[in-house]
Amino acid sequence: MKKFKATVLTFIGIICFANGLFAQTKADIEVNFDREIAPMKPVWAWFGYDEPNYTYMKDGQKLLSEISKLSPVPVYVRAHNLLTSGDGTPALKWGSTNAYTEDANGKPVYNWKIVDQIFDAYVKRGMKPLAQIGFMPEALSIKPQPYQHKWKPGARYDEILTGWAYPPKDYKKWGDLAYEWVKHSIARYGKAEVESWYWEVWNEPDGAYWKGTQQEFFKLYDYAADGVKRALPTAKIGGANVTGGGSKYLDAFISHCLNDTNYATGKIGSPLDAVLFHAKGSPRVINGTVVMSIKNQLKNIESNYRIIQKYPQLKNIPVIIGESDPEGCAACGMSTNPENAYRNGTMYSSYTAASFARLYQLTDEYKINLLGAVTWSFEFENQPWFAGFRDLATNGVDKPVLNVFRMFGMMKGKRVEAKSDRMYPLKSVLDSSIRKTTDLGVLATKDQKSAAVLIWNYHDEDKDLSKDLISIKLNGIQAKVVTLTKYLIDNEHNNSYEVWKKMGSPQNPDSKQIALLEKAGQLKMIDKPTKYNLASDNLQFELKRQGVMLLKLEW
Repeated sequence: MKKFKATVLTFIGIICFANGLFAQTKADIEVNFDREIAPMKPVWAWFGYDEPNYTYMKDGQKLLSEISKLSPVPVYVRAHNLLTSGDGTPALKWGSTNAYTEDANGKPVYNWKIVDQIFDAYVKRGMKPLAQIGFMPEALSIKPQPYQHKWKPGARYDEILTGWAYPPKDYKKWGDLAYEWVKHSIARYGKAEVESWYWEVWNEPDGAYWKGTQQEFFKLYDYAADGVKRALPTAKIGGANVTGGGSKYLDAFISHCLNDTNYATGKIGSPLDAVLFHAKGSPRVINGTVVMSIKNQLKNIESNYRIIQKYPQLKNIPVIIGESDPEGCAACGMSTNPENAYRNGTMYSSYTAASFARLYQLTDEYKINLLGAVTWSFEFENQPWFAGFRDLATNGVDKPVLNVFRMFGMMKGKRVEAKSDRMYPLKSVLDSSIRKTTDLGVLATKDQKSAAVLIWNYHDEDKDLSKDLISIKLNGIQAKVVTLTKYLIDNEHNNSYEVWKKMGSPQNPDSKQIALLEKAGQLKMIDKPTKYNLASDNLQFELKRQGVMLLKLEW
């Protein structure tokens, strides 16, 4: 009988654990609003994508409006293919503007119509281009054919590497193309507006996107930078947007800009107003479960920070992480790449919260003047609903991850001291990622009459086992009572994906269903704002694994 009871109890225990009943643990969080760390720079307010022609399409314009509204500062936008030849018809990993062609005598013909459509969409919303001078127009490429690719998810990635990836046959024409583009931009948008932009040359020259040598890239950069500065000496240009593992290439590029003879001018040095590089995570499927690597992305950042720190001439130079993401292929869906299954639900949300919080820590540690980290995620027109692309919205419906950026948008003023006894130290994340207990982390800010506390329950493994108890102590606010508003992203709140699944995952939702999905994609408060007594009230709540909570305080 005892043996039977023990077996039953063991069985009940297993069932309870599987349902998360026994998996709950507690985190104690303390926020000291009177201990300021640094200004809350909105380094997250930078976004980018491969397919520039989506910019002015229906869902692209809708998403740009959503992004511009959520940020307290102008959002910077980076896109590939801004100089690619073609008729402007978009496709995955492809876009074109036909900005440069040549007549029968080889004379340049400039056509800015499509480029203007793209930049107009940004500027009218108060957004700014991080303008990429790339890729190679067909008429300038040393190996123009084949040119337009027909890549689809599941195909070999190198199929995209066609004539646009090669050096120019004439570097002077390449430099003049940059000159004419900047000159045209000043005429259209005004000098002051263009001075607020950043320009950069190419993308990942250390990787597959550049079919020339390192010295040919330096030459490409010199001529483009010279063209930009001839048109507008106060324009800001930088590079080299190397891959996450490209720190050695970045080192050589910086050395060239500081010390080498300029290919275009013959003088020593090349303009360098900003340093850019990429940082990527590395998800894998292990025993049927998606396992992220937040460590990989942060190590990429650290290795490039170390290179920048080597050069005293670069002290306080603006730094931009040109792509900062959980992994490398936004247009690869989960049907062909099962490791990308994290993208639709709350794991992408909690990863984003946890990784940006560590980015702030790492930037403080290396004393880097980080301007922005570009989330390479936008939207894909006319694709299946929730196809598993790395996007912020699907068919005009915002995904849960966009709500994290809405939360960031409410965090203003100064970052302040915030501690959790369940938050992994930065060194531990850099050493071994987040693979044991979950990371119950916190990031907090304080403004004149408001404050915000962001809390997440992240783990590298995409499992839904636990719900943890959070206990919060708030110190250093010069008020007895505050108005407390809660925002939550989890399986039941502010999550269009879960609502879509409960509908039966329709690929042709009707207008009523779309309206419900659009509503679910927005960030709404949970419950009503309440009065909270800082001295006597006890602030506790539960947070599910991969959930993200924002507490907004006003007084």
